[in-house]
Amino acid sequence: HVDAGPRRTEIMSRETADRILEWIRDNRVRDVDITGGAPEMNPGFREFVDACLALGARVGVRCNLTILLEPGYEDLADWYAARGIALTCSMPCYSQKNVDNQRGKGVFDRSIEALKRLNGVGYGHEPGLPLDLVYNPAGAFLPPPQESLEADYKREFAERFGIVFNRLLALANLPINRFERYLRNNGQLESYRRTLNEAFNPGTVEGLMCRHLVSVDWQGYVFDCDFNQMLDMPLIHDHRRPRLWDVKAADLETRPIAVGSHCYGCTAGAGSSCGGSLL
Repeated sequence: HVDAGPRRTEIMSRETADRILEWIRDNRVRDVDITGGAPEMNPGFREFVDACLALGARVGVRCNLTILLEPGYEDLADWYAARGIALTCSMPCYSQKNVDNQRGKGVFDRSIEALKRLNGVGYGHEPGLPLDLVYNPAGAFLPPPQESLEADYKREFAERFGIVFNRLLALANLPINRFERYLRNNGQLESYRRTLNEAFNPGTVEGLMCRHLVSVDWQGYVFDCDFNQMLDMPLIHDHRRPRLWDVKAADLETRPIAVGSHCYGCTAGAGSSCGGSLL
């Protein structure tokens, strides 16, 4: 998702999805978190979600919101609600200018429309239909405290649009790929890296996502986190690069984690993970 965009062509095959489902079954996986790009655009997406649910897994989807308004996906909000899928949606600011600058002109208005549609089917206020939003900074700085920022979001969205949601997840930007290029072009790369290094907080380490999950790419290869996936830093097992079905869950518990300088982005300040701040 770090470099997602409409020009990307990678897509998980049915065969790979089936192998992953077998692994979920055999290893009794409890939580499946699906992201993209826009994962809903995979032709086998709905079948895959239903299969995960049938295996007893809790399923969450990271949604870009605007997909809900695209032709052919108009029923998606109802489909999600009928299955109780937990949604985590990208909304990098409550300011139209900031969102459109970061994600493209018109994205803010379309995202607001999509959120209203989700509220309309129960998300954000009905039990079992959690709706979380994701904030990430628009520049070379750490997120503000998640709790106070969540209060600001809830006030702004309620007063201006009548929108409710459950939680705000504040994520730090890691200096890799697209954001790294942005920082380098603006002469901020080294200063931002220094900011992250100097803000290292050892209290965040226990909760780091690389210690509690694995990331699986469209070909089935396994990584310690999404960021390692984008940097092509694979998990190493038996001196080789494994696909998910080459390992057992027990094999993953004591293995070393692949780390790099970008990891300071997850350990800076209050910490950052797929579930928001760590402290």
